[in-house]
Amino acid sequence: MSERLQGKVAVVTGGASGMGASAVRRFAAEGARVLLTDLNVEAGQRLADELGEAVTFIGQDVSDAQSWQTLAAHIEAQHGRLDVLVNNAGILKAGSVEDTTLEDWQRLMRVNAESVFLGCQTAVALMKRGAGGAIVNLASITSMAGKPDYLAYSASKGAIAALTRSVAAFGRPFRIRCNSVHPDGVLTPMTRAVYPAGVDPEQLTIDANPMNRACRAEDVANAIVFLASDEARAINGIELRIDSGQFVMSI
Repeated sequence: MSERLQGKVAVVTGGASGMGASAVRRFAAEGARVLLTDLNVEAGQRLADELGEAVTFIGQDVSDAQSWQTLAAHIEAQHGRLDVLVNNAGILKAGSVEDTTLEDWQRLMRVNAESVFLGCQTAVALMKRGAGGAIVNLASITSMAGKPDYLAYSASKGAIAALTRSVAAFGRPFRIRCNSVHPDGVLTPMTRAVYPAGVDPEQLTIDANPMNRACRAEDVANAIVFLASDEARAINGIELRIDSGQFVMSI
């Protein structure tokens, strides 16, 4: 590895599995000191143990404001600064405009969108006191393209995209960059559960056929590492699609 994140202090939420775990692995390999946060204590601690001293696991409910205050205090005490935040934690639930309940809507907004607001607010406060930093927010291609069966999920990811642009504009004087990543059909434990019975997701990847939909979690992690690194120092407020070209091919 090129160690593009050498010495940087990074937080990756939802880092115990899927895209978050891939990002944690890459960040550690690129020389960062990573704080992996997740609700899944067992999986999070197992990954931290596997990766060694570069990674510290912290249990966190990202939708809880107090958890962000606790995390900020830990960062201040242990590192004195924050260089990178990856707001990755989120949940997925199907539902159209007809069958989405208010409870489902509120839960998806709380976990997916409000957590990103809390994370950005926490990161900006820490980064302003330092030399700036980079925030990468995980949105979705559904924030750009209409998807009838994922109403609340799409709306929550659309909120992340809009929030990202606002934070990017606010952060410029402080050398704080904020960008959003918009994957589609990534093979993770969360998305595998929604494939129809009898469908093998492994046969729907660009490895099998470039025209197929699914990409790997590592493909997303590659983009996150780039946006977090100094190589992307001139990139702020963008919406990066990682969708195997599905968005443009559907037009």
